[in-house]
Amino acid sequence: MVTMTGIYEGDKHCTLTHGPSNTQIHTDAPKDNNGRGEAFSPTDLVGAALGSCILTTMAIYAEKNGIDIKGASFQVTKKMKLSPRMIAELEVAITLPAHLTAEQRPALEEIAHTCPVTRSLNSEVKIPVTFTYQSF
Repeated sequence: MVTMTGIYEGDKHCTLTHGPSNTQIHTDAPKDNNGRGEAFSPTDLVGAALGSCILTTMAIYAEKNGIDIKGASFQVTKKMKLSPRMIAELEVAITLPAHLTAEQRPALEEIAHTCPVTRSLNSEVKIPVTFTYQSF
């Protein structure tokens, strides 16, 4: 179990603290929802959490199987639904090293779809994932 805390600082800004590490991040309401967009919005954090969870889950598998994916990256594009206001889609693009073999690629791609954040999102949220392989 992990505890996180948050404090509302005013003007739609919050400071969030990760209990185990005491690391802090800040949020702000997005410009399209009465904020200034000066930091991640809470729904931006969901997208960032999804991308980092996919890479982390792939890295756990890769490490256990002697596969190097250092330099892998993600890009998440978030699309919002206006009514009710919610995340409609999180489009994920994963870039992985070109040296991965034809045997390793499908295994890593399958693992990507099993990350805990993906499993935790409402089934109404579309999550298309694409993979690109390139040299770093």
